[in-house]
Amino acid sequence: MIETRAPGKLFVAGEYAVVDPGEPAVLIAVDRYLTVRLTEATGAGRVHSGEYGPEPLRWVRSDDGPRIRATGPPGDHVLAAISAIEELRHDRGRAPRYVDLEIASDLDDPSGRKYGLGSSAAVTVAVVAALDEFYGLGLTPLERFRLALLATITVSPRASGGDVAASTFGGWIRYTSPDRDALARHRAEHGLTATLADAPWAGCSITPLPPPAGLSLLVGWTGSPAATDTLVDGVRSPRPRHAPGYRLFVAQSRACVDDLVSALGAGGRGAPDVIRRARRLLVGLGSEAGIAIETEQLRLLCEIAESHGAAAKSSGAGGGDCGIALAPAHVDPAGILREWDSCDVRPLALSVHRGEGARR
Repeated sequence: MIETRAPGKLFVAGEYAVVDPGEPAVLIAVDRYLTVRLTEATGAGRVHSGEYGPEPLRWVRSDDGPRIRATGPPGDHVLAAISAIEELRHDRGRAPRYVDLEIASDLDDPSGRKYGLGSSAAVTVAVVAALDEFYGLGLTPLERFRLALLATITVSPRASGGDVAASTFGGWIRYTSPDRDALARHRAEHGLTATLADAPWAGCSITPLPPPAGLSLLVGWTGSPAATDTLVDGVRSPRPRHAPGYRLFVAQSRACVDDLVSALGAGGRGAPDVIRRARRLLVGLGSEAGIAIETEQLRLLCEIAESHGAAAKSSGAGGGDCGIALAPAHVDPAGILREWDSCDVRPLALSVHRGEGARR
């Protein structure tokens, strides 16, 4: 049996702007995981997961080529990852084989509600890693990231890939996204193997960052799931990317990320003030677009943290899911967590997952 796991993620700064190629964000990988267990099978491949109900998703090949047919719905991240590995396996002359995959996740609550920690990215990364080991492809971490992102954009074309990078490399990272439309066109014209090469990945970077010394990371969950694709579409659809208001937001977001990276490099000094700026920027974006990026529960989460001397903001697309706080050494984290809990904001006991280190 092969077992792989991938951590969840949280955005710290740069949300929404990171969707534009080359724009930066800061993310962390967290120590909750999605686990994939792989065993060899015959006749068909199967995927066992609570996402599919009591019966496994089943997939087969019509021939020895890379194309697969599945009983599951289209737009599935696991199938997208399997399809990407199948194409690479075929290109590299590996004989086709079938596998059973069992998927277990710590990224949901006991009732199955997602925490917003990037389960789609984590399952894509973990499936790619398991099949890479199974077929002996010998992919580097950077190649696994690229393959997982290529799989992801077949399901979510606007996905920035920041969550994929965090789940692949771990730790604190600065991330900039490639042009996913260009990647999709290149793959359609030249195939996956050619697209894994350097040429189509201009603008993409993954850089490890030092953790903020003297600051505690606190995470609260609102209990409400967020529809990330819908929120991103709502912010971007009414206005072209070159509109002055949106370009100003992007420039201010880039400045926040740059200042946060500098603050982290200086041992965390100044990081709370940057988090406050990033919060104001997102609230303003939501107000302009008529979208509640910072919901009432997220606002309460932030105000409680601020009242104790910490800096807080929504994480990711907002609209629910999680908020984060950075608490300086003089702040008692327990007081924040108790007050969150009393206001139906569930504290999540999360730490940063230390990974393999990032690569450009």
